Amino acid sequence: MGYLLPMTPIQQSPATGAPPLAGHEPLFIVLNTGSGRGDAQALQDIIRRVLDEAGRRYQLMPVDDPTRLAATARDAVAQARQANGIVVAAGGDGTLNAVAGQVLGQGVPFGILPQGTFNYFGRRYGISQDTESALRGLLGGELRPVQVGLLNGRLFLVNASLGLYPQLLEDREAYKQRFGRSRMVALWSGLVTLLRAPRQLSLRLDYEGRMRDLRSPTLVVGNNRLQLEHIGIDPSELDRNRLVAMAARPVGTLALYGLLLRGLFSRLGDAEHVVSFAFDRLMVSIRGRRRVKVAMDGEISWMQTPLEFKVSDVPLPLVVPVKAPDQERS
Repeated sequence: MGYLLPMTPIQQSPATGAPPLAGHEPLFIVLNTGSGRGDAQALQDIIRRVLDEAGRRYQLMPVDDPTRLAATARDAVAQARQANGIVVAAGGDGTLNAVAGQVLGQGVPFGILPQGTFNYFGRRYGISQDTESALRGLLGGELRPVQVGLLNGRLFLVNASLGLYPQLLEDREAYKQRFGRSRMVALWSGLVTLLRAPRQLSLRLDYEGRMRDLRSPTLVVGNNRLQLEHIGIDPSELDRNRLVAMAARPVGTLALYGLLLRGLFSRLGDAEHVVSFAFDRLMVSIRGRRRVKVAMDGEISWMQTPLEFKVSDVPLPLVVPVKAPDQERS
């Protein structure tokens, strides 16, 4: 759709770094046509129908090549800054992550239309996985400052990890490509992955003024209350602008199956083989590793060590439904 001339800039909210919502902002929607559930064309049809009925200005910016997500998101941010608009990400966790990474610190509001399997980020803030409901919540929404984590300067919304967990995610994606996207497929792929003896990492952890050596097959850093509650880890430290790290001590395959079952029944925090602690900044060195495979909101990449995990100094200005639950303080 066409756009009016850029509106006169208005004062930004100190809590979010973005202007307060007026209710008529144009939407710049970055849509990953190759991710998430269902048919991409049907998704676009729903978006057009709802926004046309509401009389809201918008621009759909579909992306069929994941390597173009970041560039398209940067373009959306530039246009939103000029038009006092909102950047919206439509897709799975990786899409939300890629677009949010371009929005953070740019002074524009961020909206989401979740299309992923678990939707931990959207559910945390009362954003429906049903596209039409999510759109209507976005149109009448309000801004909330949302805490995000950083790993070597790159944003993550839900979690970041290394070791066994990225391998679980890689195998899960392969199974989803073969058998479809469902929680049962995700669970089955995890069971198969654990049949292979995991490689142990020699970690040196530097946080809260202390050094700690730990051997573990995996380290996961969480930033999402719902996910931590789901596996049985106390999420209360998130309310204090902190992140929560979890690691498993060296164990055999049967014990790993036991940890998986405890996670499914929200009892991982009681497991004797699990170490968890909160921090605002964590440095991780890995003996014998200059590079390591990491996962951030389900997307796999390689990073140079040491790794630095920390809370972003700048919150993400997320558009949430007015009746969304209270979020963690940022």
